[in-house]
Amino acid sequence: MNQQHNVIWQQLIPGGCHWSGVVRRGSTLRLTDVNGGANAAVLFFNQEEKLERYNMADTLKSQHTFRLTKGHACHSDMGRIFCCITADTTGWNDTVCGLSDADLIQRKYGAARYQEHRNEMFRSGLDGMLIELGKWGLGMRDVVANINFFSKVTADHMGDLKYHVDHSKAGDYVDLSFVMDTLVILSTAPHPLDPKKPYQPGAVNLELFDTPPQAINECLHIAENRRALQNAQHFYSEGAK
Repeated sequence: MNQQHNVIWQQLIPGGCHWSGVVRRGSTLRLTDVNGGANAAVLFFNQEEKLERYNMADTLKSQHTFRLTKGHACHSDMGRIFCCITADTTGWNDTVCGLSDADLIQRKYGAARYQEHRNEMFRSGLDGMLIELGKWGLGMRDVVANINFFSKVTADHMGDLKYHVDHSKAGDYVDLSFVMDTLVILSTAPHPLDPKKPYQPGAVNLELFDTPPQAINECLHIAENRRALQNAQHFYSEGAK
């Protein structure tokens, strides 16, 4: 059930747009699919030291999973966790398919440039990420494997990937409860495997609120998450700048 919280701030990110910001530890960021069929591509960086970032391989192998959902944590490449997924009404979020780029968008949807179409231009996930990364002194070399929230992709016995159309419905949401001060980079461009046309990416609403007591316990049934949480806590207790 979608519980009510004392919302600190909220912001609507239109489809095909992008956003970045710092989410402090002790806060929960809720991503909501406004109309259904949205894709929220996300990267995480340690706000104190941005060389530490989300690590897809460690996140998956430490939790023996191919997808992310409630009860999973998002691990960094330094053995810490950025956040725990404390709620997820979709049950499946893609971890392996990455971002759309400009060539893919043009092949699939055609060309719609800012010069002619203004806010109706066709944006790619990679371009949106690079714009936001640039605001924080980061760039192409900092683009690593991301999470695609609200998107479901499965693999068959031959290893072929299948994108599940209309996996996420209007009002579906994911709660990310942070234990580190985290720079979040987000794009709402289409998932690279989404076959739907024309170019109509879905909007995502962001809400920030204080993490409810004991919420982090959702991901502590996994031993690797408990250790990674301790590492995150030690990072601050040791007086990191």
